[in-house]
Amino acid sequence: MSYGFYIYGILTLPAPQNLNLQGIDQQPVQIKILDGFAVIYSEAQQERYLASRRNLLSHEKVLEDIMEAGHRNLLPMQFGLLISSWETVSEQLIRPHQEELTQLLAKLSGCREVSVKVFWDTEAEIQGLLAEHPNLKTQRDKLVGQPLSMEQAIQIGQAIEQGMNDRKQGIIDVFQGTLNSIAVDMVENTPQMETMIYNAAYLIPWEAESQFSEHVEALDHQFEERLRIRYNNFTAPFNFARLRLLISN
Repeated sequence: MSYGFYIYGILTLPAPQNLNLQGIDQQPVQIKILDGFAVIYSEAQQERYLASRRNLLSHEKVLEDIMEAGHRNLLPMQFGLLISSWETVSEQLIRPHQEELTQLLAKLSGCREVSVKVFWDTEAEIQGLLAEHPNLKTQRDKLVGQPLSMEQAIQIGQAIEQGMNDRKQGIIDVFQGTLNSIAVDMVENTPQMETMIYNAAYLIPWEAESQFSEHVEALDHQFEERLRIRYNNFTAPFNFARLRLLISN
């Protein structure tokens, strides 16, 4: 039984030749030339694909392998996109969005996405805040072990919260001031946990990665043991593929 085609992404022409890649369900990755674009796909073996770690990694690896092979004008599609026929792709994806696709692919051409996630130790930062503001520490220490009025609790809590927000923003300003100028574009995403204070994706020219990496390393040295930085130096540009599509299978 045929379940149609699983779509990974779209390339500008000329298309890759002699692909030797396996995609989801270990299916061979193929190219379909359609309306002046190259669609990356494999034969779908299921009616719907669960967003399991294995499937997600397979989806991303196909795109990364194609980009690493030199085809860097790639627009990645969201995981799980299945289509029943090429007419569907042409009528609902390419023709209605041809100009937008062309502009977006031009922006992404020759670029890679990298990500920077920054973590801190919340308790250590609070202690650092109190050490830098002795009056605030004295005020808090006087109230330790004593019943607090609602007004006192709110006042101390707000002062500490504002201080922590200022410390956090100060760090973010340093990172953005150091890294943003290298990037073509950047997206600041929502932190994924309480200890994560910065979560950003950067679209950078392919050849600028070594420079970007050096800047990240310099930031790591600048903040020494205070911060933990997680740097991913390459992925397909998912955060910058902002074409929103509704495709009926």
